[in-house]
Parts: sequence; C-alpha cells; structure tokens
Amino acid sequence: MRTRPLPSGPRVPSGHPARPVRPVLVYDGDCAFCTAALRFGERHVRPRCESEPWQSADLTGLGVTREHAEHEVLWVTPTGTVYGGAQAVAKALLSADGGWTVAGAVLTLPPFRWVAHLGYRLIAANRHRLPGGTAACAVPRPPGNGRGDTADV
Repeated sequence: MRTRPLPSGPRVPSGHPARPVRPVLVYDGDCAFCTAALRFGERHVRPRCESEPWQSADLTGLGVTREHAEHEVLWVTPTGTVYGGAQAVAKALLSADGGWTVAGAVLTLPPFRWVAHLGYRLIAANRHRLPGGTAACAVPRPPGNGRGDTADV
C-alpha cells in the first residue's frame, strides 16, 4: 500500500464517476492506531492497492459517504464495490502474495467471517485505548443517541 495521490491512468468510461485503476483502502488518517496498522500492512503484507486517509480522499469519487468512512476501514474496488470492516481487511489480505492470501480467504468464510467481524468491532470500538491510539482515534457517536462516548467504528 502506498499513501499517495491516486494515479491518473485509465478510468471507467465517460459519464461515470472517475474510479481508480487499483483498489483503494480508505482508513482514518487521524487515528494513530489505524495509521500504525496501515504502516505494518505496507511493510509486511504489501496488498496491491492504494491507501488514502478518508480525510483527504475523494469520497464522492470513490462512491462512499463520510459517515461510512468514519465508521470503518473501506476497500473500494475499481468497479465501485465497497467492503467495510473485517471484509475490507480480508480483501486487502487477498490482494497480497503468499500466506496472506490464505488468511484473507479464510476471513471470508463462515464462521471465521463472523468471528472476524466481532473482532474488528471490538478493536475498532477500543482503538483509542490500544498501543498507538490517542483521543483522536475515538469517533463520536451519531447525534441523538443520548450518550457522549465513542461509536463502534
């Protein structure tokens, strides 16, 4: 994964929103834990994708909302299919070489998919408490929930 502007190479036919040529992993660039996890992935997993913090990504061009990007990591395919959370992680692993592909495939199968989803939600909800996490990692809950703590991201 490389954090850089999206390539200006081939796009989908005119009349459609511009889509990247490679998948894009959209993450929370303000979260130290998320950024550290991304950097680990860049060094060790090396998925075939671009990576963009949602804060500077063209979310409209990617076909995702800010609310969705704030909620979980996203894997956006060149055709516009969006995977979130644990399935985004699985897609990143599937795009890599070696044993990472096997790990990604396993994460797409029940019951592993369910366990991965629960694990992702647990980590996401507590990312501000994890090593490298800061107060910026905690995402506020949507308005109207009556609570002032963090969301399940």
